[in-house]
Amino acid sequence: MRIVQIITRSDAVGGAHIHLLELCKRLVRDGHEVTVLVGGQGPFVRELSASGIPHQSLRHLVRPIRPWIDIRAIWEVRGALESLEPDLVATHSSKAGWVGRIAAWSLGLPTIFTAHGWAFTEGIPELQRRMYLVAERFAARFTTRIITVSEFDRVLALDSAVGSERRLVTVHNGMSDVAEHLLADPSQSPPHIVMVARFEPQKDQGTLLRALAKTRDLPWSLDFIGDGPLRPEIEQLAVSLGLTDRVRFLGTRKDVAELLAQAQLLALTSRWEGFPLTVLEGMRAGLPVIASDVGGVREAVEEGVSGLLVPREDVDTLAIKLRKLLTDPELRQRMGREGRQRYESRFTFEQMYNKTLQVYQEALEVR
Repeated sequence: MRIVQIITRSDAVGGAHIHLLELCKRLVRDGHEVTVLVGGQGPFVRELSASGIPHQSLRHLVRPIRPWIDIRAIWEVRGALESLEPDLVATHSSKAGWVGRIAAWSLGLPTIFTAHGWAFTEGIPELQRRMYLVAERFAARFTTRIITVSEFDRVLALDSAVGSERRLVTVHNGMSDVAEHLLADPSQSPPHIVMVARFEPQKDQGTLLRALAKTRDLPWSLDFIGDGPLRPEIEQLAVSLGLTDRVRFLGTRKDVAELLAQAQLLALTSRWEGFPLTVLEGMRAGLPVIASDVGGVREAVEEGVSGLLVPREDVDTLAIKLRKLLTDPELRQRMGREGRQRYESRFTFEQMYNKTLQVYQEALEVR
């Protein structure tokens, strides 16, 4: 199968990029011809090069909505598709989804759109939600199949008249396993907390810091892994809360699995999500997870069994539940064990890959 994958930005490596990179590596290994079209230059392009994945950088595929540039992007993508002659086009992220689907449709090519969390989900500013909803309803007409990474997002799409039962299918994210020596021991004390997320409006490191400030009487430490435009603001918040001796900002790291193996708790505070990979990373390591109850997070984290869920931006509830985990090593160990078992039974890379490939093959049959 000749497949063209399209994603908007190359200046950052987030969950959608990691998903796409691992998917492409396996597709190539299995004998498929894969080319990635990506906007601009940046760390993701370097990751593709290092993995030997054929790719092309597009000049006009940019993240902001700019109608005249977006029209050029459609023609740019269309030209690339004419040259590559794929059997199937798969798109990721909102902008690449709109541009890529229209370009592929104009050539009569079957298209897949993977929604790594809808841009019209709860938690996004209202005006932005309405704008993205209109755009997704329009783009759904040009789509052979839409993959949602959570059942929450599939139901949201149906309720919002984005796609139909026939077009929409849920394929939960999955991750490759790690070596046994990278499994954590959540029972160790004092507990060390890790949050893996970019410093962008979607994530909410500030709520985690404010909640931890209410538990300063307990021994704990925290690592933030990731970078982004809001990092200076969160660093200043740590200073103002008097937490600088307990919190480290590690930036972007290649050794996330190794860092999680040394932790006792994974935290993820967010304003909105699709189905975050970082939660699966924590479960894979055998860590209990405490996370914002947004998007499809509860489809991964079973409340009270493999972790704890808190309402969006609820500092007080988060502080109470953090205290529960920080003071109970046996609870952390039990939840971490349950999370590991849940990862093994539901969220391995093999399961995700096989289901995704099945959707690709169905799209070709529809054609």
